[in-house]
Amino acid sequence: MLIGVDATCWANIRGYGRFARELMRAMAPLAPSDTFACFGDRRSFEAFPDALPNVQRIEVALDESPTRAAAAASSRSPRDLLRLTRAVARVRPDVFFSPSVYTYFPLPPRLPAVVTIHDTIPERFPHLTLPSLRARLFWALKVRVALSQARVVLTVSEYSARSIAAVLRVDPGRIRVAVEAPAVAYRPCAPAEVSEAARRLGLPPDARWFAYVGGFNPHKRVDLILRAHASLSRAHGADPPHLLLVGSRDADVFHQEVGRLDAIVARAGTGSLVHWCGFVPDDELRPLLAGAVASLLPSEAEGFGLPAVEAAACATPVIATTESPLPELLAGGGIFVAPGDASALEQAMGALLTDRARRDALGTAAHARATALSWREAARATLDAIQDAASR
Repeated sequence: MLIGVDATCWANIRGYGRFARELMRAMAPLAPSDTFACFGDRRSFEAFPDALPNVQRIEVALDESPTRAAAAASSRSPRDLLRLTRAVARVRPDVFFSPSVYTYFPLPPRLPAVVTIHDTIPERFPHLTLPSLRARLFWALKVRVALSQARVVLTVSEYSARSIAAVLRVDPGRIRVAVEAPAVAYRPCAPAEVSEAARRLGLPPDARWFAYVGGFNPHKRVDLILRAHASLSRAHGADPPHLLLVGSRDADVFHQEVGRLDAIVARAGTGSLVHWCGFVPDDELRPLLAGAVASLLPSEAEGFGLPAVEAAACATPVIATTESPLPELLAGGGIFVAPGDASALEQAMGALLTDRARRDALGTAAHARATALSWREAARATLDAIQDAASR
């Protein structure tokens, strides 16, 4: 088959981009007789330099890169959308795969398609993810068009599949699941590597730290992390824990609340203990995760929770939301708290901070669960979904 692929989200630095890139790396070798015609702009292809023999790159000149244009507070240019649609029409693939509805563009009529919807967080929490009525209307329209064109809907967990069926009213028979996995960069580290990474970051010798990786969006509940951390710091005055916040403060196109988070830190007086690390490459992030007391992800909801799974692959326990697939995916590898339960979050952080034996046991279990996941299996499930759509 000639399989068209939306490559415009390859440049995204969050989970959407990770999913699209890792899946492409794993799918191409599994289907050597198929050709993947990938449509993207220059920025997309610069973010994914891998040369794969059955992958064609079809560059489309656009006024603005989709990973920037598809922001929470803006809408994409109709002219750019039309350019992408026309480029696909000229190539005439047998079937089309969109790895994210985030950068979805309308497809030529009657083209069989698989569209990936990672979660229903924008629909369930619009006030926390989309800052204006205009943004919500454009998002709803994009999702509606995508669902009308998709013969098969792909998602990343059984948790998300149930939510898509209930919230978006998609027939469960149209939904397929491709479970994500940690990138190969994430694995346990030697103590010397952890110590060196901590030193480069400016942490004092023998420091203990928690790590949060992701965006600073309201639904991620980083505010609860900051308050729990401040309370623990007061309780452990002689040896307070540090907190690493990994993610871009200014390059994220999604709805952010960095100013509010800064104010929480200022009121708590924990500025010397809270480290805004910015975007950190995988190889540099690995030892920081491996040395953490725990990885934190207490969101209102997660469709998958890839940062927690990547930390788990480093043998680090997680403290994460129950509104996610993580309690099942990482069973025995962490402590799971209800969204918004500040007291439970603080208690979980305190428990792992003071109980090294429990922390190590949870980390061992987390590592076993995370490393059982495979991008190869995700790719196989995706190819099955593509074949299903093509044959319908």
